[in-house]
Amino acid sequence: MVNESNREAILDAASELLTRVGRDAVSTRAVCNAAGVQAPTLYRLFGDKQGLLEAVASRGLASYLAEKQNLPSTGDPVDDLRRGWELHIGFGLAEPALYALVYGNPRTGAEPEGAEQAARILAGLVHRIALAGRLSVPEERAARVVHAAGRGTTLTLIATPPADRDMVAARITREAVIHAITSPAAAEDGRPSALPSHTGPDGTAATAGEPAPRTRADIGPSAIALRAALADLTALSPSERQLLGDWLNRIIDDDTAGSPDGPATAAAHDTR
Repeated sequence: MVNESNREAILDAASELLTRVGRDAVSTRAVCNAAGVQAPTLYRLFGDKQGLLEAVASRGLASYLAEKQNLPSTGDPVDDLRRGWELHIGFGLAEPALYALVYGNPRTGAEPEGAEQAARILAGLVHRIALAGRLSVPEERAARVVHAAGRGTTLTLIATPPADRDMVAARITREAVIHAITSPAAAEDGRPSALPSHTGPDGTAATAGEPAPRTRADIGPSAIALRAALADLTALSPSERQLLGDWLNRIIDDDTAGSPDGPATAAAHDTR
């Protein structure tokens, strides 16, 4: 009980120093003085200053993560991703010191537990887009793109004086990312609504009612959607699911090689 009380007092003191003065002010001596404990108590509970900072970050992220995890679905997984993006940026602007502590000083393989949980929530949002047949790049790559862009946008906004923050630029970035990783929603016939319906396989006019041919633009998302659902294909044995997964990866890679938008888009889709 005493340990828990000391732990909370230390975390409260460290969080207050972080918010009021910044990360550089969060020294073990300053925290101990503010919390009214001796240094050995801090080291016993948190190991070292880095352990303390990670605990501060994880506790500070808890309410944000709870809100993000419980965000009600709109029924459109792409819109759900948009809302998650806005929630992420809103958290960063509301808690700039905490956000900078979590994301502003990256160390390989050393993210706080809360940041790892946030990454899992993002992966879940991306997975739902894949299951809907609207993801045009592999899931892991899509999540990395969204995370990198959201993180960079938020840190840029934090570093900009509030009066000069360009929220329109932030929304443009969001939409550019979404455009890069998703395909249009399907029309009533199941085809992406943006695909032309007036040309046949040879580029000539199709007859009335004749569907447009499938192209790389909708084969890729279909393969990614099936790849995302592999674990649920219980009619197949594990070895059959593995083989199907290998085939789907080849289809996705072939879609990458033939990307109509040039090397930059192909690089974004490349799974190798």
